[in-house]
Amino acid sequence: MFQVDNLNRTVQVDAGGQISLPLIGTVAAAGKTVRQLEQEIETAYGANYLQSPDVSVYVKESIGQRITVDGEVARAGIFPVSSNSSLIDAIALAGGFNNVGDAKKVFVYRTIGRNTLVANYNVEEIRAGKSRNPRIYGGDKVVVFASKSKIAMNNLKDALGVASSAARLAVVPGL
Repeated sequence: MFQVDNLNRTVQVDAGGQISLPLIGTVAAAGKTVRQLEQEIETAYGANYLQSPDVSVYVKESIGQRITVDGEVARAGIFPVSSNSSLIDAIALAGGFNNVGDAKKVFVYRTIGRNTLVANYNVEEIRAGKSRNPRIYGGDKVVVFASKSKIAMNNLKDALGVASSAARLAVVPGL
């Protein structure tokens, strides 16, 4: 708060997405831009306490900038992301696709308010430059589904491998 030192403070957004400030009490911060929050605080202080308040909000640290990558990747987990991370970045953080991951079945789940939006992306097309590489935001969940054809091929290889080794064992003289 410019020129009102006793109102300057560092606050933490609580689990409910709110901050608590002197005189005006609780203010919802979640889902707002820094500028929106500044304006709301200025309006609240200007309504009853200060003439033409000048509020500046700075984000000191953000722990909400994490994503979850799950499914058919090398290392599923929760990863930190920057403000300009993309879907390709998210897949890379998880070590890429595993042996049955389907690059055509990559889903991004994003919660906005009470709604969850889902989008399907084809990473092969993104890598080839045929589709855009979407931005990934903190809180997103990236899920890579299995390729049925890759699973079938692996099962066939396993079955043929077992049949081949059994056949070799059957022809060994003296057994």
